[in-house]
Amino acid sequence: MAIPRLPHIFQLSVLLVLSTSWATSASADPENFVHCLLNHSQPSHPIAPAIYSPNNASYSSVLESYIRNLRFNTSTTRKPFLILTALHESHVQISVVCAQIHNLQMKIRSGGHDYEGVSYVAEVPFFILDMFNLRSIHVDIKSETAWVQAGATLGEVYYRIAEKSKTHGFPAGVCPTVGVGGHFSGGGYGNMMRKYGLSVDNIVDAQLVNVHGELLDRKSMGEDLFWAITGGGGASFGVVIAYKINLVRVPEIVTVFRVSRTLEQNATDIVYRWQYIADKLDDDLFIRLTMDVVNGTSSNSSGENNKTLRASFIAMFLGDSERLLSIMNKSFPELGLKQSDCAEMSWAQSVLFWTSFPTGTSTEALLSRTPQVLTRLKRKSDYVKKPIPKTGLKWIFQKMIELEAPMLTFNPYGGKMSEISASATPFPHRAGNLWKVQYATNWDILGTEASDHYIELTRKLHMYMTPFVSKNPREAFYNYKDLDIGINHNANGMSSYLEGRVYGIKYFKHNFDRLVNVKTKVDPGNFFRNEQSIPTLPL
Repeated sequence: MAIPRLPHIFQLSVLLVLSTSWATSASADPENFVHCLLNHSQPSHPIAPAIYSPNNASYSSVLESYIRNLRFNTSTTRKPFLILTALHESHVQISVVCAQIHNLQMKIRSGGHDYEGVSYVAEVPFFILDMFNLRSIHVDIKSETAWVQAGATLGEVYYRIAEKSKTHGFPAGVCPTVGVGGHFSGGGYGNMMRKYGLSVDNIVDAQLVNVHGELLDRKSMGEDLFWAITGGGGASFGVVIAYKINLVRVPEIVTVFRVSRTLEQNATDIVYRWQYIADKLDDDLFIRLTMDVVNGTSSNSSGENNKTLRASFIAMFLGDSERLLSIMNKSFPELGLKQSDCAEMSWAQSVLFWTSFPTGTSTEALLSRTPQVLTRLKRKSDYVKKPIPKTGLKWIFQKMIELEAPMLTFNPYGGKMSEISASATPFPHRAGNLWKVQYATNWDILGTEASDHYIELTRKLHMYMTPFVSKNPREAFYNYKDLDIGINHNANGMSSYLEGRVYGIKYFKHNFDRLVNVKTKVDPGNFFRNEQSIPTLPL
């Protein structure tokens, strides 16, 4: 993809330099910000149609269309004074420069799946740079690569790949409505990571608008910045416009299954065994384990069904069912997998299976930008390095039954994940990790009191898991954003660095220091910031 030359950005950059000392001390200036956007828009790509202010009839629908956590769609949630739905790369460049001139915070939104709403919520006056219009996908099967813009969804990427080839895919998430920008830049994982690693392990180039409004590619941005935006979160360093990805080979037929067992069906022993084999299975096989609380078959003295724990094993196998059953019978016979549990399908169809679409759903469903479910939610994460003793599992299961609402998901590592260096990308959770934990609680009840209740339940389960997860630091996955582990309240200085280090070490471990050095070099004024962005080094 050619990088357009925009001479007017140079003029804006000069203006930015001249006004920097004024902007850092001045208050936010939304009105003149809009004038700046309009005055520096290219005639060939006018920016006016991309601007939505609260007095625009479509403002609310544009804002709400990519809010994926209803906790942040309330009457009391601070709203942006403007939404800029960029229609061209130049709109991104202009917005970056004008926002600095007029001292405004920018939130960058691709798909809106940030668990804490960080891409569209702020405590200070702000505007949203919404990327959903920048969503082109160019697949080149001959070179086995694709250029994908940040506003595309994973489902759109998968559909366009499958449209060109039955034997190519890409290792990324299983939720089709997730936006590429945040998913890729924070690491990006899916059910092929044991075979091919993370999304960032398969990114070979990128386009990024930097703090000066310049549009850069990998060569012009340099290897340090390219490294940072492939796992360290793009929004700390600039605005990612697009990524170039390497496609991976998949068989024409893959096999999936979903098998559930309750405590009464020997779930404890099966989960215990899963811990010892999930990261060591054939690299073609990924078996996710989810655990939730359901009604049991027995009743208590009041006639109500007793609660029990259900363990569900969801698999993706890059091969046919015959070979899968052979592997399972040898390595995991405790599950009792049968041929009737297995379903063979194309790789694209397997994404729909994993997202719980009805059997037979057309792959065109991957193009839908509407999530199957919208709810209020809280998420947290952990990493496990040693199997949990059976007594520990029983204790955790009992606590889950007491809490009822929170779910646990274990995503196994091993395979390619153990082969890649922990410093190859900012994502550090490689060899030595057996699996990643996700804590998930959803609720539909309105109000702050209900939200506080369900968030506290999630925190309790996270606390109960403390003896069994990583320590010093207690690691966390950056794409499972969790403000409980730290918030940066300061723009610059020692306080900002120290606050950023609290969550930064948990997300990035030893890579945090390199990320800080890159950040200080490319954005010394810390314009690209949010509640959990990479801080700059204190002067």
